[in-house]
Amino acid sequence: MSWQTYVDEHLMCDIDGHHLSAAAIVGHDGNVWAKSDSFPQFKPQEITAIMNDFNEPGSLAPTGLFLGPNKYMVIQGEAGSVIRGKKGSGGVTVKKTNQAIIFGIYDEPMTPGQCNMVVERLGDYLIDQGL
Repeated sequence: MSWQTYVDEHLMCDIDGHHLSAAAIVGHDGNVWAKSDSFPQFKPQEITAIMNDFNEPGSLAPTGLFLGPNKYMVIQGEAGSVIRGKKGSGGVTVKKTNQAIIFGIYDEPMTPGQCNMVVERLGDYLIDQGL
């Protein structure tokens, strides 16, 4: 299965009539493996900052999580494996696997819980596969 298929069928899927507004799978080195057309253009240092937060949980909290033109307030996550951010009525969930980072961006009417479920379920599956 191609990485694009994971984005299209597993991240951008329909959940109770709602779906993510954008999604991507990015390598730890910042190279994009696959993304939705709507995923924002990001800077390499934004991926570096996210990777640093996985290694040093809480490092993004003072400045926020930047992803392209968007700044998210960092809220509760799971140290070393999940970062969650909020921006207005939407937000982002970022899940770290052994080789990649999975991003899910949502807006209302999708809920934070639905976004977390979609992103983290795929992340856990990839971790189980050694990816």
